[in-house]
Amino acid sequence: MPDHDNNPLRRETLCYEEFGNLYLNITNRCSARCIFCIRNFSDGVYGYRLRLSREPSEEEILRELEHFDLKKYGEIVFTGFGEPTCRLDTVLRITEWLHKRGIPVRLDTNGHAALMYPGRDVVAELKAAGLDAVSVSLNAESEEKYNRLCRPAFEGSYPALLEFTRKAVMAGLRTRMTVVEQPGINIGECERIATGLGAAFKVR
Repeated sequence: MPDHDNNPLRRETLCYEEFGNLYLNITNRCSARCIFCIRNFSDGVYGYRLRLSREPSEEEILRELEHFDLKKYGEIVFTGFGEPTCRLDTVLRITEWLHKRGIPVRLDTNGHAALMYPGRDVVAELKAAGLDAVSVSLNAESEEKYNRLCRPAFEGSYPALLEFTRKAVMAGLRTRMTVVEQPGINIGECERIATGLGAAFKVR
């Protein structure tokens, strides 16, 4: 790990290593309030503090990335303690910066971006910026269960995330859907939904 002693955000992690990847924690904002979210129980994961007192600027994110040998990671992943697409333009610019350096980039998302940015083709913009892969949180086999578990800010979030996934597959992004195993969730049906859209599937 690089030395962060001179970083004003040293105690609040922007980049963290796990599973051979480098993860970017660029916001704590989210368009859902999932009942199982780790933010309800902890300030971070894997020993990293991810709760931010403020959002880092793009310049701070890039300075932080320059501390790392980016070529050694399988992927650079937008994830962390919030929904990365709450800062869509930042995600696009950082993705383009990484893509120009030949670094694979993945976005972990709840798939609500089209509702946050009406009138924009978010998937097309992500593809154009050089995004390689996307992981969409499905979490339930029905809109009723999804709304109860994930408590989204926008009406129509469940069909929106399905459409986001469909567009990601059509755009040629490496796409998977994930589910956090919870009582009452039909994992088999969730997998059927994911594979029916052309996405891979993973239980978290």
